[in-house]
Parts: sequence; structure tokens; C-alpha cells
Amino acid sequence: MLAAAPQLLDHPVDVIVRDLPWWFFMVVHIALFVVGAYFALRAFDAAEPLFGWGFALFALAEISYMTYHVNITNFLFAHTISEVLDGVAFVVLFAAAVQKGITTVSGKRPVSATR
Repeated sequence: MLAAAPQLLDHPVDVIVRDLPWWFFMVVHIALFVVGAYFALRAFDAAEPLFGWGFALFALAEISYMTYHVNITNFLFAHTISEVLDGVAFVVLFAAAVQKGITTVSGKRPVSATR
């Protein structure tokens, strides 16, 4: 039964992506790095260090992705480091949002005492 199931390698899902030139990925990662670095600088300037570190970690993850596309590291190493950085960035940004009251862990906004 399992042998009759479609195999992923028999039906590649990356047909479009693998035909894209390497510079396309560099443009995407550079653009995302610029966005992350810009938000990090804005957050640090606004005295919001948790937001700053979250966005800085995201920007560092983009640099790690780029190391693969310029043949400094291999695919697995660059993407593993990038995913860890992105995961930590996500946790830090969520913690910053909870700290600022933008969201809560339970998803419900706290009731204001002035209402």
C-alpha cells in the first residue's frame, strides 16, 4: 500500500523554484535583511530593546540564508542556523508584544481599570 503512494521525489514540488537564478534569492534575502535591520534600528531608537533584538535576530537569519547563496556555507548548515535565529526572534517579538500589552498569552486583552 505504501509503495503505491505517490513519492515526493517522483513529483518534485520545487519545479518553479529550482529554475530561478541565484541572484533572485539574494535580492529577496537582502530586501528582508533591510526590513529587519530598519525595524531593529527604529525599535532601539524608540527605547524598545526587546523589539530591537527580535528584529535584529531576524536580520541575522537573513544574513545566514545569504551565506548559502554565495557558497560560503552549505544548505543544511545555513538553513538550520537561520531557522533557529528566526525561531528565537519570533519568541522575543512575542514576548515584547506581551510586555507592551499588544497581545496576551491567552489571546484576550486585559480589561482596563478605567472602564
